[in-house]
Amino acid sequence: MAKSSNPEGKSGVRIVVAGDQGTGKSSLIVTAATETFPTNVPCLLPPTRLPEDFYPDRVPIIIIDTSANPEDKGKLAEELKRADAVVLTYACDQPETLNRLSTFWLPELRQLEVNVPVIIVGCKLDLRDDHQQVSLEQVMSPIMQQFREIETCIECSAFKHIQVPEVFYYAQKAVLHPTGPLFDQESQTLKPRCVRALKRIFILCDHDSDGALSDAELNDFQVKCFNAPLQPSELVLVKQAVQDTMVEGVDERGLTLNGFLFLHALLIEKGRLETTWTVLRKFGYNNDIKLSDDLIPHSSLKRAPDQSLELTNEAIEFLKGVYELFDSDLDNNLRPTEVEDVFSTAPESPWNDVPYKDAAEKTALGGLSLDAFLSEWALMTLLDPACSLENLIYIGYPSDPLSAIRVSRKRRLDRKKQQSERNVFQCFVFGPANAGKSALMNSFLGRPYSDSYSPTTDDRYAVNVVELPGGIKKTLVLREIPEDGVSKLLSTKESLAACDIAVFVHDSSDESSWKRATELLVDVAGHSEDTGYEVPCLIVAAKDDLDSFPMAIQDSTRVSQDMGIDAPIPISSKLSDFNNIFRRIVNAAEHPHLCIPETEAGRSRKQYHRLINRSLMFVSVGAAVAVVGFAAYRVYAARKNASN
Repeated sequence: MAKSSNPEGKSGVRIVVAGDQGTGKSSLIVTAATETFPTNVPCLLPPTRLPEDFYPDRVPIIIIDTSANPEDKGKLAEELKRADAVVLTYACDQPETLNRLSTFWLPELRQLEVNVPVIIVGCKLDLRDDHQQVSLEQVMSPIMQQFREIETCIECSAFKHIQVPEVFYYAQKAVLHPTGPLFDQESQTLKPRCVRALKRIFILCDHDSDGALSDAELNDFQVKCFNAPLQPSELVLVKQAVQDTMVEGVDERGLTLNGFLFLHALLIEKGRLETTWTVLRKFGYNNDIKLSDDLIPHSSLKRAPDQSLELTNEAIEFLKGVYELFDSDLDNNLRPTEVEDVFSTAPESPWNDVPYKDAAEKTALGGLSLDAFLSEWALMTLLDPACSLENLIYIGYPSDPLSAIRVSRKRRLDRKKQQSERNVFQCFVFGPANAGKSALMNSFLGRPYSDSYSPTTDDRYAVNVVELPGGIKKTLVLREIPEDGVSKLLSTKESLAACDIAVFVHDSSDESSWKRATELLVDVAGHSEDTGYEVPCLIVAAKDDLDSFPMAIQDSTRVSQDMGIDAPIPISSKLSDFNNIFRRIVNAAEHPHLCIPETEAGRSRKQYHRLINRSLMFVSVGAAVAVVGFAAYRVYAARKNASN
């Protein structure tokens, strides 16, 4: 089976050899490089290079010798931190050097945060006492249990040329074809991310989607990965090797997914990691078993601060097809296990953690409707378009990734045009503590009202589809900003650039809540005026089922008139009376030139600019009159001279 040339595109592998003084480090390096045991070896060798044709992967190796002397500790630490792999040596005839691996060297690597593969090498095998023969596995098993970073252990003799080339072969292999990302040594099973990647590769190679790789499909796979077809006899042997242990690994159609996974586990157990890594890399995976960055068109995701990214109609239609495929009982309810199945070919499900977890409306059965499923995708595309694009590729988006996402028009241009073309709107929800922000968010997701109060400490998102008159659907994203998070939010110039509309929620029965909400409104409006990212704003009077505080109507009328925005919208989450609040939010976002608050400072600034512009106009008119007058004088003077 052909092997990949220069995996991961590495220009070289840097291997640092460390261990107690006198354990055979320098002799090991010289013997590996020259195939000759040195009679006189210096205390410390210069960097030693093994050429690229030394091992089959054709990647050159730089071997760094180190000193264990206390005065060289700083240099040792520096070299270890630059290593791609570390070879730790002990002397087979000096048991105390073996003990020092677990009492000093391995803890030292952890303290230095050297997170690379470690190869344990027992040198001077020829000097070990024949009466103290103990199996390497028996000696090293407890150490390997404690230190999972150990990739492999080997004994060698530089003097008798026993297993010397193998030391650096295994070290190079641990870098180019690491075991850790693929295989769990303790459970002897493929790791979840490896299973997910191989499942995606299996599906991509199963051209007829019948759940098995036929002989023709296996051959196509073999040619793609290894540039050579399998002979008919080899095909029989591969399937037989699987079927001997796993009957369900092969059926009448060919090699099943379980058989495909078993085959890779078998190869890894036999030390053939390079085969699985070659397959993964041919399909674009890196050492983290994620798609390489060069497969994601990051440049197309660039945008101005007041632009956002949305899924195109083509991508939405693809996702509708995915939903129908996994909603096997067609009940418009994608259960949690079915959502996991959707992302079973991605490294992990992106919706298991905040901000996506619990951000969409759940069905009575705890699943996602089609609208909720698409809403989650809209939220992910808005907040992390690269993640959205990656996951579209992982779940099988067939077209050019660039066709899946579009960049919206700038919000400033939307205000000039007096109309937004967006399909996804982001609304920032401000307000003092216990004003009713979370109740508003929960009601947006169809969750029941609760009298218990639990303060929100971090930003929280809620996303849903809002149906407008005429059956038009828009996606609305609510972002709840905790009161104590407002100052931090407004500390950056572009903090409001991504905001399509802001709502300010207050407890209509509490005058102090109202005053704090108006303070937040003035702060946000002032910031938007200062930065040029002006935002439409609405005031929401929550808890309308309670009696309003005295002067509520007069105060709210004065503030709304002074700032040039609509009067507060009364709602009651407790009574489920929302006064079409979500439609009104979307409607205001669609017409971004309206409902923009104006502070006193902003008003004064505008008056000043108008005065300056008027003065400039008068200066321009005066200058024009002067020019015309001078021109008339020149004409008069010319005529007078002519008449004389």
